[in-house]
Amino acid sequence: MLDIIHQSSFFEITALLVLATLIGLLGTYLRQPLIVCFIIVGLLAGPSVLDIVHSRDKIELLSELGIAILLFLVGIKLDVTLIRSIGPVSLLTGLGQVFFTSLIGYFIGIALGFDSTTSIYVAVALTFSSTIIIVKLLSDKREIDALHGQIALGFLIVQDLVVVFSMIVLAAIGMGSGQQDEPGDVVLKVAMSGVLLLGFVVLFIKYLANPLTVKLAKTPELLVVFALALATLFATIGKLVGLGMELGGLLAGIAVASTPVKESISSRLAPLRDFLLLFFFIALGATLDLSTLGNYLFEAVIFSLFVLVGNPLIVLAIMGALGYRKRTGFLAGLTVAQISEFSLIFIAMAVSLGHIQSDILGLVTLVGIITIASSTYMITYSHTLFRWCEPALGLFEKQTSSRESAASLATKKQYDVIVFGLGRFGTSIAKHLQKAGFAVLAVDFNPDVHEQAKAIGVHSIYGDVTDAEFVAELPLQGTQWIVVTIPTHHLGLVIEDTRKTIFELSKATGYSGRLAIVSHSQHETDKLKQAGIDLVLQPYSDASMRATELLLQGLAMKTSQQR
Repeated sequence: MLDIIHQSSFFEITALLVLATLIGLLGTYLRQPLIVCFIIVGLLAGPSVLDIVHSRDKIELLSELGIAILLFLVGIKLDVTLIRSIGPVSLLTGLGQVFFTSLIGYFIGIALGFDSTTSIYVAVALTFSSTIIIVKLLSDKREIDALHGQIALGFLIVQDLVVVFSMIVLAAIGMGSGQQDEPGDVVLKVAMSGVLLLGFVVLFIKYLANPLTVKLAKTPELLVVFALALATLFATIGKLVGLGMELGGLLAGIAVASTPVKESISSRLAPLRDFLLLFFFIALGATLDLSTLGNYLFEAVIFSLFVLVGNPLIVLAIMGALGYRKRTGFLAGLTVAQISEFSLIFIAMAVSLGHIQSDILGLVTLVGIITIASSTYMITYSHTLFRWCEPALGLFEKQTSSRESAASLATKKQYDVIVFGLGRFGTSIAKHLQKAGFAVLAVDFNPDVHEQAKAIGVHSIYGDVTDAEFVAELPLQGTQWIVVTIPTHHLGLVIEDTRKTIFELSKATGYSGRLAIVSHSQHETDKLKQAGIDLVLQPYSDASMRATELLLQGLAMKTSQQR
């Protein structure tokens, strides 16, 4: 069978795609991200197991294209307005986490017997977390707009900037290692190349980016071709001038980051990025000897435990010192409990420069498999994990959490109705009740919706309704109705019903008023009624009934006129 596969590069690619599909299906069943599946495919396809990969030049070409597009899509998210909006907490938390993770990771490496250079590289690799994985998991949980989700995205951007800086440094070192020039001359050449390329990017953004992309957007297929051309062109230039193809691809993304079509480009290239990254991990696996991975099994477990436990604790401590609740810090901290694909790219660059041994790439790969696989479950079941750990987390929270004191402001006033959830339905309910003369307080975990609520005169506060401490601070005494418009979240085999949590927490605080809960199916309605809920709201059913009443009135009026 292997002889047939090796007869043609096409047969090899076919075999790799079939293997990736099978491993991907298994990974989907286990709720694992594709990156873990791709790493495993690379290891299985390598010389130690199936030995499928023989067309190394072609695989390497696809791998380089994947890296260029990956960096291009990172750059496309780094426009000036986004960097400005990161905020002090994301900047301080991001830089603080990078610093302390690098420092502690370095000393762990020294303690495990690695030399200083290896320890530095491994420590820096441990600081990078996967933005792709975190965004996917938070989006699935509908927490991307929550306070901890926004802070996490902010310091992930900071990490991306650190990645960029690290790759610039490595590119400069790599340029100097292949030349006989003095170090000062090498640095000067790299700096001049960088300034010229950056200057071209600035001119492109100012004069060409918007009109060119708007013109190309009229033909979506051509826009994709243009984006690919730009990414590979900049990557090629970056490689030729010594800055590295990674930095070139990133600058290409920045060149179109301020254009109105950037989201369209990003969404269209994301599947291609994931496809081509498969070949990066295949190329990576082809260079690894599985028999040597066992040599660093103990070290990989130690580094993995540090990433899984130490990184979240570092973020938790920093955010606690900045005045955030332990819950917010804990949930944000879990997002850095893994290393990313950039960690492997960074270490691969160091190996190519001859700074560290190739078996260190195997060590970091093993850490990646362990941490990415484990952190996926940690983030998916973060609220349950917090409840288990909460008694031990008091050390990380100030007595007065100044950053999240909005709830205490609400306690100064009594309300007739408290609405949890400021979606379209919840906002409409709050608005109409307030117009009817009732005192209404709206609660939502998305800080942005409060600005929208203020614009229409609805009094709203930020709050995580699954936080027992937050619910205890709400002015529930004297409130006549609690209205819950937050939907059920399905997380694999687990159903996280926020409505049930609100019901239990409100009763635990002595709330004696009535409860109205939104349902989106007849099955849910029956269960809620059996649980003793006072009023079950069915938006689609109720709206259709009201629409039918209006239509019947119109038909009756028309019939009356005809008579």
